Amino acid sequence: MRAPVGLYVHLPFCAAKCAYCDFSSFAGLLHLRAAYIQAVVAEIARRGAVTGMLAADSLFLGGGTPSLMAADQLAQIFRQLRASYRILPDAEITCEANPGTLSSQWLEDMVALGVNRLSLGAQSAHEGELRELGRPHSWAQVEAAVRLARAQGLSNLNLDLMSALPGQTWDRLRHSLDSALALRPTHLSVYSLIIEPGTPFFERHQAGQLNLPDEEEERQLYWNTVAHLERAGYRQYEISNFCLPGFECRHNLNCWRYHELLGFGSSAGGMWGHERRKNPDSLQDYLAGQPPQLERLSPRDRRFEQVMLALRLKEGLSLRAFEQAQGLPLEKAFPGALARQLAGGLVELRDHHLRLTRAGFDLMDRVLLDFLPDEGPPA
Repeated sequence: MRAPVGLYVHLPFCAAKCAYCDFSSFAGLLHLRAAYIQAVVAEIARRGAVTGMLAADSLFLGGGTPSLMAADQLAQIFRQLRASYRILPDAEITCEANPGTLSSQWLEDMVALGVNRLSLGAQSAHEGELRELGRPHSWAQVEAAVRLARAQGLSNLNLDLMSALPGQTWDRLRHSLDSALALRPTHLSVYSLIIEPGTPFFERHQAGQLNLPDEEEERQLYWNTVAHLERAGYRQYEISNFCLPGFECRHNLNCWRYHELLGFGSSAGGMWGHERRKNPDSLQDYLAGQPPQLERLSPRDRRFEQVMLALRLKEGLSLRAFEQAQGLPLEKAFPGALARQLAGGLVELRDHHLRLTRAGFDLMDRVLLDFLPDEGPPA
């Protein structure tokens, strides 16, 4: 019996482009929202005709800024999703939103559509850091958004925060963490800043204008964050994600556990069967009907991807799940890499899982490089 799939819908419109963002998102194009909705609805219908009415246990509306979409526009997407897929009664349905873009009516409409989890892009409790990041909101608006959400019955709330920002000290980061903890969300995501090519931050970094923490300082901020949040009762279950007991993000867990995912909209990707699918990044190309890129994954690629994604999790890679998915045990798929990394102390085997040690979390790239698909059985 086929396991439930995850569904993802990308909504690429933004009020402004943030200085660090390299996601497929676009400011100043809100007039294209209606045409975009029609294109996404048509894509969902086409894909559903191919896949059949699969069961889905998670749906994630990401962006961009989904909260810039009108409720009736999102209702069109929900109607088609429910016509094409069997969204399970207990499915996790998440919508991303930016503080300052929410209203009580919009949130009420989202709850009526079935949204039961809200993810807010808070990023920092410091006004100066928000300005430098290019975020169009204040921390007061974060607090107001949380109050509005809870008033509409949306109690499952995630807050996104960022660390390793220019000039950031542990005291400053701790203040943002404590400000978030005071709101008592069910979930916190704390992402280290990555300087991506093509962003304003990249240009400033190249010009020597960003005072970024060095590698050692960044890792200290990271481990201080882990300890601080775990003391507050938030369990780390993935490299950058923490939650109160029972509030892990199912959408993310499904991705890291290598479950099938169907993505819709510009730049959306997914995997179904042994095929990876990626829609065009350009909004104009997507609206013009440019086809997605398709890649048939080899057995070696699938083995590596399952290891790569699962090692992000604190629980690590289930040896049983790997053998069920790949048709051979991990020690036969990666005999050399497994032995080397165990001997080097960067991974460990415990409770039938392969997981990173603390040193392995700091050197994850080195671990994964050893597992790249150039060894083991070809099929």
